Amino acid sequence: MATASVYKNFVGGRWEASATGKTFENRNPANTGEVVGLFQRSNADDADRAVQAAKAAFKTWRLVPAPKRAEILFRAGQLLIERKESYAREMTREMGKPLPETRGDVQEAIDMLFYTAGEGRRMFGHTTPSELENKFQMSVRQPVGVCALITPWNFPMAIPSWKIVPALVCGNTAVIKPATDTPLSVFHLVQTLVDAGLPEGVMNVVAGTGKDVGEPLVTHPDVDLVSFTGSTDTGRRITKLCAPTIKKHSLEMGGKNPIIVMDDADLELALDGSIWSAFGTTGQRCTAASRIIMHEAVADSFTEQFVERAKRLRLGDGLREDTDVGPLINEAQLKKVHQYVKIGQDEGAELLCGGTQVKEGDLAKGLFYAPTVFAGVKPSMQIAQEEIFGPVLSLIKVGSLEEAVDVANDVAYGLSASVFTPDVSRAMVAVRDLYTGIVYVNAGTIGAEVHLPFGGTKGTGNGHREAGEAALDIFSEWKAVYVDYSGRLQRAQIDNAPTQ
Repeated sequence: MATASVYKNFVGGRWEASATGKTFENRNPANTGEVVGLFQRSNADDADRAVQAAKAAFKTWRLVPAPKRAEILFRAGQLLIERKESYAREMTREMGKPLPETRGDVQEAIDMLFYTAGEGRRMFGHTTPSELENKFQMSVRQPVGVCALITPWNFPMAIPSWKIVPALVCGNTAVIKPATDTPLSVFHLVQTLVDAGLPEGVMNVVAGTGKDVGEPLVTHPDVDLVSFTGSTDTGRRITKLCAPTIKKHSLEMGGKNPIIVMDDADLELALDGSIWSAFGTTGQRCTAASRIIMHEAVADSFTEQFVERAKRLRLGDGLREDTDVGPLINEAQLKKVHQYVKIGQDEGAELLCGGTQVKEGDLAKGLFYAPTVFAGVKPSMQIAQEEIFGPVLSLIKVGSLEEAVDVANDVAYGLSASVFTPDVSRAMVAVRDLYTGIVYVNAGTIGAEVHLPFGGTKGTGNGHREAGEAALDIFSEWKAVYVDYSGRLQRAQIDNAPTQ
């Protein structure tokens, strides 16, 4: 049996072992007997060394012209194109989703590198006329400093790229703690940046748990900004840890995303979008559709066809070309999903399909769960209110668009929503009234592109947005600049008498 590779932390431009001398296993969820790699079980001392390396590098990196910083990102994007297939295959091994999806994950990082690198020559501020004579004024962006980046396992290269790339182009340095279930993809991304010419200390990687590495990074006095994507509970914890020093932090958390299927919808299109949104990535997306809100006029037909399609989905190793749905990420997530299925049954929802772990044949060594559909779900039920993060879908009947929007909005989250209707008036009402950060018309709830802002309302986050130009607002601070060349003291608002 081949020996698993050992991956070290990346600190100050060097690969180094943890001070603990310990490692943890990264296992393939499609075959839990396969160890993908061994990673450092780091601690607060490791986190501190990485922060100090980033702090030292910030002094020179912030002075590198932004277009020059961007050139490194462009080179990294080109390298990632060349490495896309190998990195996608390794990602499937470590997190389980099918190869077409992991190729898309790497592609999103490529897109982020190319799009955000363009900001190196834009990064627009503003100039405005002064109310006083012989005075010039403008606003410019400045970097924040050392950024701590904490990322989840479901998009192990795309989401890290959302944080790393805008942080770097703005002139910040960073330390990233990858998810313990999927650290390898982050190591691949950082190695690509290093190969593209990123200077020592600008980007650092420290593997380990949230308790041992994440919290020391969040509370470190030399960390100026925390960017987190993950669970709502952890996001609340980060907010509390940042509060004493009023540390800048951005949070991207959960979702309970609805698809509204109106009575005039193209049902074939709605079925396509709903199956993909509910069971893509095994439902392990913050934007996954976990509720389908159906108009009563089409509910029976839609339900029958949806369940038939769900039953036909093929579970399997994501490296197989015929696999539709891969495994859940770990044993704890499998138990959580099954617990919610039991809750749904106890609440009186009707289980139409799924609801069980699948362990036959080639699936015996993996963490596979059958696509699960509940009917007769009331909006107040726990399975219709709480994020499950697995292949479990609730079907809810309504009598109108207004009722559908009310049901859609009546949850603690507000990330993504969609509506299927050919009626432009109805579509625009839904776009206006759905209180989410993302709305799709005649498409599912997944498929965001990197040049628009990504994020949500209510319990989904704390108001920041990732991707697009909006990402620069997380990783930079505004500075207003006033240049008075009048040769005398001019007092705004005082020496500015209205013209008579």
